[in-house]
Amino acid sequence: MPNEITIQTNIPENIHTVWKLYTSPEHIIHWNFADPSWHCPSASVDLKKGGVYKARMEAKDGSFGFDFEAVIDEVKEPTHLVYTLGDNRNVKIDMKESNQYTEVVVCFDAENENPLEMQREGWQSILNQFKTYVESKKTSHS
Repeated sequence: MPNEITIQTNIPENIHTVWKLYTSPEHIIHWNFADPSWHCPSASVDLKKGGVYKARMEAKDGSFGFDFEAVIDEVKEPTHLVYTLGDNRNVKIDMKESNQYTEVVVCFDAENENPLEMQREGWQSILNQFKTYVESKKTSHS
C-alpha cells in the first residue's frame, strides 16, 4: 500500500473561481509547474468521470519534459475531484469555502522513486504557484 501525502493551502477567493482556475486548461498552463525554470506549455481536461486530464511539463531550457496524464474518477463541482495517474496512483482534491477563503487539500499516493519529502515539496510548490496565480487574477480584476 502506497504512502499518502497531503498538502494544502488557503486562497482568498470564492470556491467557484478557485475551481475554475484549477480545472480549466487555459488557466492550468499558467500555474502547473514547481518553479520558475519550468513551464506548462499545454493542458487539456475532459472534466467528467472517465475523462482525461493531461498537462505537458517542461524545463524552459528544453533539457527535460514529461506528460502528466490521469483519468478522472469522480467530479463533484466545485468541491471534489479524484483522478488516477498512469502508474495507478490516486490523487484526491477537496475544496471547502469558509471566511472568504477556499481551502484546497490535495492527497496523493507517493511514488517509490523519490523521497517522500521531495514529493511533498514538489507538489506543495505547484499548489503554491496555483495560489499565487489565483491571487494575481484577483488583483487584476479589482
